[in-house]
Amino acid sequence: MKYYLFNPHSGSGEARACAELLRASAGADATVVDMTEIASYKDFVGALTADDTVVIFGGDGTLNRFINGISDCEPLASVQYMPTGSGNDFAIDIGMGAAEEPVDITEYIKDLPTVVVDGKVTRFINGVGYGIDGYCCEVGDELKLKGKKPNYTGIAISGLLFHYKPCDAVVTVDGVEHTFKKVWIAPTMYGSHYGGGMIPTPMQKRGSDKLSLMVFHGSNKLVTLMIFPNIFKGEHVKSTKYVTVLEGKEITVKFTEPRALQIDGETVLGVTSYTAKR
Repeated sequence: MKYYLFNPHSGSGEARACAELLRASAGADATVVDMTEIASYKDFVGALTADDTVVIFGGDGTLNRFINGISDCEPLASVQYMPTGSGNDFAIDIGMGAAEEPVDITEYIKDLPTVVVDGKVTRFINGVGYGIDGYCCEVGDELKLKGKKPNYTGIAISGLLFHYKPCDAVVTVDGVEHTFKKVWIAPTMYGSHYGGGMIPTPMQKRGSDKLSLMVFHGSNKLVTLMIFPNIFKGEHVKSTKYVTVLEGKEITVKFTEPRALQIDGETVLGVTSYTAKR
């Protein structure tokens, strides 16, 4: 049996439509499930057999919901993925491109890193954003509640010019402390892509035994606005005066003021620190 799990909040309804379309072609050997209505992933996974396949329809946030839902369960025999979200950075990162059918991701969702925020442990599949990327998710969420479609590039530019204020940060990587002034963004990455095509740590390889942290710091608004678009090509790392990349198994970032944080696109407000572990 194939279980087509969709997120009704993903991709403006595209996830459900795609799941229903594939179910129709699969016939009686498939069923469509609204993943937000799964009361217990432990019970759901426990009822599966070795011959069953779970297919996920949605974006990065949907994957995050799923990997954390099954975190206390036995590994699944087969998990496939069909990217139908507004942000599909995981799909880009693993080279899926414009997928026309589900791709097996069983190995990709094993042994994932974790992040601790306010005592809560969460697994992540792409990265943890902190700073203006979290701000963009915060504003984007507010627009969605008003029935508007967010333009995250526009939000970022507006934030850089007018609304977002950088703060200082203390970063600890595998026990070694670093201090940065005027930090605009400080994501820790497991993959190389996030935020709708941004490449904050172009050298980070998914599956590596280390995580990569990128700190964009010390620049004024004009310089920041000039360098920032290069993140979409991974070329911002050439600006070594303002961009620092660090690698390690355990990374803690502490801001001097609370800021929004995002985990695979899911927003957490008012965060002063996070710790990511591989």
